[in-house]
Amino acid sequence: MSTQPFEPKPSLGTGLVQINSSIEDIIRQRLAEERARLEHEAGLERRDVHHFKRPAERYFKANQRGHTTLLFGGLTWKHEKLIHGALEGLGYLAEALPTPNVAAFQLGKEYGNNGQCNPTYFTVGNLVQYLQSLEEQGLTKQEIVDRYVFFTAGACGPCRFGMYEAEYRLALRNAGFDGFRVLLFQQSGGLSQSDAEAGLEMNLDFFLGILNALNSGDIINEVAYHIRPYEVKTGQTDEVLDQVTDYMQEVFRKMQPWKVGDHLAGFLGGFKDTAEYMGKFLNQLKGDDITASLHHCRDMFNEVEVDRLRVKPVVKITGEFWAQTTEGDGNFNMFRFLEREGAQVLVEPIGTWIMYMIHQVIQRYHDTKGLDEGAALPPLWRLDKRAKIEFGFRNKVAKLKLAEAVFKREYHRVIDALGGIAHHLADQYELQRMGHPFYNSRAGGGEGHLEVAKNIYYSNKDLAHMVLSLKPFGCMPSTQSDGAQAAVTGLYKEMIYIPIETSGEGEINAHSRVQMALGEAKNKAKLEFQEALAKTGLTLETCREFADEHPEVKRPMYHVPHSKGTVGAAANFVLHIAQRMKKEGWQPRVMAAVTA
Repeated sequence: MSTQPFEPKPSLGTGLVQINSSIEDIIRQRLAEERARLEHEAGLERRDVHHFKRPAERYFKANQRGHTTLLFGGLTWKHEKLIHGALEGLGYLAEALPTPNVAAFQLGKEYGNNGQCNPTYFTVGNLVQYLQSLEEQGLTKQEIVDRYVFFTAGACGPCRFGMYEAEYRLALRNAGFDGFRVLLFQQSGGLSQSDAEAGLEMNLDFFLGILNALNSGDIINEVAYHIRPYEVKTGQTDEVLDQVTDYMQEVFRKMQPWKVGDHLAGFLGGFKDTAEYMGKFLNQLKGDDITASLHHCRDMFNEVEVDRLRVKPVVKITGEFWAQTTEGDGNFNMFRFLEREGAQVLVEPIGTWIMYMIHQVIQRYHDTKGLDEGAALPPLWRLDKRAKIEFGFRNKVAKLKLAEAVFKREYHRVIDALGGIAHHLADQYELQRMGHPFYNSRAGGGEGHLEVAKNIYYSNKDLAHMVLSLKPFGCMPSTQSDGAQAAVTGLYKEMIYIPIETSGEGEINAHSRVQMALGEAKNKAKLEFQEALAKTGLTLETCREFADEHPEVKRPMYHVPHSKGTVGAAANFVLHIAQRMKKEGWQPRVMAAVTA
């Protein structure tokens, strides 16, 4: 009898299933092969799809502040020095990048993508250039990646400014600094960093410190440009400017955030944080630490002797934010070139851009009122829902209106502290009214309708003989504005407006174009001055004699009122001293001798 185990044999049905399964596998294989052959012939070969995923970012954490340096840049050196002081006053290690040069532009082109805009090449290359200099000083790439972090602005508009973060990362990776941290502060959405134990704490102290530094930088910068063209001793304004900027940097470095005292903290209990918040806000509005320091700066500037009888055209600078702000190769060193050519430069403050961003949010709230509740407003009889929508809308707008009022007040307080000779902020609602017929104020990107509006504003209000718009080559928002400017200049025939596109080359051509337009502006300024002399019956010699006998008018902080219809400093000065002569009964020496 057999001892082998019983093994059941497959039935006929099981065998048929296996045969059918094999046939189906063969059919599927042959179908796949035929599909692949046809796709290959048609050039439609399938490839694996790899979707882009943002690289994991190493966050800048609070416990790294003591050994991590915060790099920043992109503004004037005056602004950057004061921001440097403010950051150190808040307890951060900080360093401002140098002003970008053509070498930085070339590095940006070498390590970045093709077809970027001018500011991207300059700023990206400038960061790589600085990191390479750290490496030349002996630091390894890993030490640089671990001990430095870059903080910059970003945007979500339609231009390539919204791609800055990706371009920074690409260029850094190509240059060998893969993993270098870039913190991007968006116009909307805050800072790109982890909320937990964030290394850069975006609290009220931070915002007040940076805003005070920016406002002070704006006014110090404008005052220097206001004085320099008329200085009697060449170079004296720049000497004082260096001293003033160093002094204010130290003021911001030593300034400590306002805090509730220990003796009050226990008494306030759970209300300590609220009380401290309100105390910081009130200290900003009522404190005089910054204004007292600016009074000292005013007195330092007032030591410069000026000759207001020099006839110079006033050139207002507008355009794309970075190109109109930087003071180097990025805009062909245009400000110094204009001054060498005999012009007075009216620079654009950062404060206008801040007010514009607040204004645009208010406008958006007006345009989208009630849309959060559905496709349309509730019917009239639903008063409860309508009241809720109205309350929410007014609450949001009221907060922004308060922010507008507070910022404008603080900005103008800095102007007054520095002698009151800088221009006040242009009203955003007036700019909107002026610019909207030519450039829709709802259009975003860049400075929106501001380029058009500022051209009209400064020309029609007799604040500039000529408007120069600086923008990167191929900048989409500025190109759109240039198209609208054709209608503006066609309507306002007396306006002198010239747009200049900047890049890493073409400086001579750009300067040549500006010279031609500046010649016309000089003629306007000379004619205006001659008309002022003819209207008052004065001569240049008589005006100089009056100035010699009244030395206060040779001081830059002496206030010369603006006469309607008159732009230049020399013409306004003549009209002013004519009134003083009449009021004081002053006569020139020759006339006095004849009378005697």
